[in-house]
Amino acid sequence: MSRHSIALVSDFFYPNVGGVENHIYQLAQCLMKRKHKVIIITHSYEEKIGLHFLTNNLRVYYLPLYIMYNQASIFALFGSLPPVRWILLEEEITIVHGHSSFSTLAHEAMFHGRILGLHTIFTDHSLFGFADISSIMTNKILEISLTDCSAVICVSHTSKENTVLRAKIQPERVYVIPNAIDPLKFTPVVRTDSLDRIRIIIMSRLVYRKGMDLLAVIIPKICRKHENVDFVIGGDGPKRLLLEETVENHQLLERVEFLGAVAHDKVASVLNRGDIFLNTSLTEAFCIAILEAACCGLQVVSTRVGGVPEVLPDDIVRLSEANVPSLVQALDGVIERIEAKLVPSRQSIYEIVAPLYTWQKVAERTERVYNHALERRPITTQQRIRKILNCGWVCGKVFVVVLVADLLCMKLLDIIQPHHKTKTQVTKRMKEPHEMKAKQQLHRPPLQSYSGGEIGCFGEGLKNRTAKY
Repeated sequence: MSRHSIALVSDFFYPNVGGVENHIYQLAQCLMKRKHKVIIITHSYEEKIGLHFLTNNLRVYYLPLYIMYNQASIFALFGSLPPVRWILLEEEITIVHGHSSFSTLAHEAMFHGRILGLHTIFTDHSLFGFADISSIMTNKILEISLTDCSAVICVSHTSKENTVLRAKIQPERVYVIPNAIDPLKFTPVVRTDSLDRIRIIIMSRLVYRKGMDLLAVIIPKICRKHENVDFVIGGDGPKRLLLEETVENHQLLERVEFLGAVAHDKVASVLNRGDIFLNTSLTEAFCIAILEAACCGLQVVSTRVGGVPEVLPDDIVRLSEANVPSLVQALDGVIERIEAKLVPSRQSIYEIVAPLYTWQKVAERTERVYNHALERRPITTQQRIRKILNCGWVCGKVFVVVLVADLLCMKLLDIIQPHHKTKTQVTKRMKEPHEMKAKQQLHRPPLQSYSGGEIGCFGEGLKNRTAKY
């Protein structure tokens, strides 16, 4: 088995809390257990700056970049070049793995990595539209970023279709590897408090995309129809004010509890307080929240959007359309089944869900993608320019100029900040697998065999700024 040296890059990482952050951390830990070298590159978070160490000596580089919006760093392609170049050379990285379409740093690191002759992988965690200005700009950047990417990973088949259309790439270059959870951290606990009350749990960012406007209408309707039902809402966001006003206006303060932001290690304890988990999202690529809830043995009610129907078996989740009448009807049905004691036990649900998605499986499948990526030779600069020119009459020419400027800056840094581990040495390491393959004439299965769908100026100062996280 080939041993890789991998840089996982994203704007989204701890101490920020979210699905992408947890995915990167868990993937890194499992890849390290499989004897790969892994580092993480992200932007600084308040007191977190420079090199820090996490569990199992996982090295995390927090770069001092300005934040533009929602924890995404501002576009600073040439500003990020010196530290990213130094880290990739110092750590002898062979694969740059970017995460999230929203992450400016991920796209920049992949851009720089390709100039160094490294292979690049990208994981898309979200679904995007095609009509609004934000989506149009994001999709064009994604198209240019992935035009010469070695491979792309999506978390569901729906996400794969969305990414293929947005980035205009060949479907055979895109793999489907789902998210996962640690089933040992999400185990069912039998409720012992207020057994005569049925609790509906909502754990989500309180934003429009998560369907909080629907939830604001659903809560009063369910409370009027079922006197024994309470709500527990975990999470924070701009829509919290709307929900609080709704609760106050309908005099439901004693039946709706707001927990605010919940740390990830406390999520399981909150889920085990309830009987039903409600997901009202308007768009989801995977929705790991319903997987966590099902692993704790809760009855799951969710909107039928994006990749949600792919996550759980039909007999465990109750899907509905993304509108109030359909969600209310689905909740009514589940509440009646709970009252009639017709639902399976929490332990039986756990035994079905727990083996489905584990981080060990995710790491194993990601490793296969790395192996296939290394079998492909990085394209030349001339080929890269031709590919970028095909991305648009205006954008193509603009980014070719950016590429040439980045190349010149890289050459300049080689002169004014020479590194003992040169680009030539790194490129030589990239060629070794190809030379070995040619000598031994190894036979490997085609790329499609592991294709998605089988689901199931930093310098020494940076190195010395260490701290425990």
